[in-house]
Amino acid sequence: MFRYWLLILTLLSLLGCASLTPKTTNDRLISYYDYQLYSPEAQATSLERFTTLVTTADVILVGEWHTHPAIHRFQSDLLNQLYRNNSPLALSMEQFSRDKQSTLDQYLAGDIGEQPLITEGNAWQNYQSDYRALIEFAKSNQVDVIAANAPRNIVRCIGRKGESYLNTLPSQQRSWVAELINTQDSAYKSKFMASMHHGEPAQTAKQYAAQVTWDETMAESIVNYLATHPEHKVMHIAGKFHVEDGLGIKASILRRAPNLHVVVITPTDAITSETSSDFQLHVLPPPVRYVKQENRIKAYHSLINQVDELECH
Repeated sequence: MFRYWLLILTLLSLLGCASLTPKTTNDRLISYYDYQLYSPEAQATSLERFTTLVTTADVILVGEWHTHPAIHRFQSDLLNQLYRNNSPLALSMEQFSRDKQSTLDQYLAGDIGEQPLITEGNAWQNYQSDYRALIEFAKSNQVDVIAANAPRNIVRCIGRKGESYLNTLPSQQRSWVAELINTQDSAYKSKFMASMHHGEPAQTAKQYAAQVTWDETMAESIVNYLATHPEHKVMHIAGKFHVEDGLGIKASILRRAPNLHVVVITPTDAITSETSSDFQLHVLPPPVRYVKQENRIKAYHSLINQVDELECH
C-alpha cells in the first residue's frame, strides 16, 4: 500500500487531476520545446506582457509536469525575463529540501562543484537535464535560491504513521518541516481524497497529511524568505497538483500572509475559459504512460515488489 501511495503521488505531480476541454489550439506548438502562455481569460500573452501584468506580484508559482521539456524551457525563460526587469528576485524550488540549503548555498557561492551538489544535495535524477539551467542562471546572476521542500524521508514516514510522527523528531529535523500542518477540510483535501478513493480512510488520511506537509513547508519557506527580504519577488517551481486553481501552496501562503499577491501558472494541453485565476501554460500533452493494461500491471507489481528499506523510528 505504501508503494502504491508513492506511485499515486508521483502520478498526481506529473499529471494533475483536471480534465480540460479545448477552447483554442495553437498551431505553433510543433515540438515538445514549444509553449504559449495564456491569461486567465484565455488570451495569448508574451513573457514580456506577463511580467508587466504581474509587476505587483510577490510570489509566482509555476506548476510543472516533471520532465516536460517545454515547461522547463519556459521556467528558464521566465526567470531570465523577471531578472531583466531589474526587481530583486529569488528562485524557490520543490526539488531541494530545507536540510540541503547549506549545500545549495555552497554551490551558488562557488565553494563546491556540481557533483557534490547532486550527491550531497540529494538533487533529483533529472537535475542535469531539467533544473541545471535554473541553478546556473541563479549562480551567474547572484539570485538567491530557496531549498523550500521538506525532506522526502520525513514526508514518507508521515505517510506511514501520520502527522504524529513529527512529534518524535529531534528539534533540528523538526525545523525542516513547516511548524503548522493544516489537515482540516478544504477544497484541496476534497480533491486529494477524490483521487485516492481506492484506499482505506485511515491510511488515506495519513497520506493526505504527507501530501500537505510538502505544500505547507514550501509555503512557509517562501513566506519566511519574504519576511526578511520584503522587496524581493519569489518565483517558485513545483508539480502541477501543488499549485493549480490556487489550492495547495497558494492557499498555504495566504493563510500565513494574507496580504501577499500570489500568481499561479498552470500547465495544460488544452486551453480552457473555465473560471480560474491561473495563467495557463499551453504545451503538448505528455506521452501516454501505458497503452496496454498488461504493461500497467507489470509496472505496478514491479513497484510494490521493491524492498523498502526506509525505517520510521
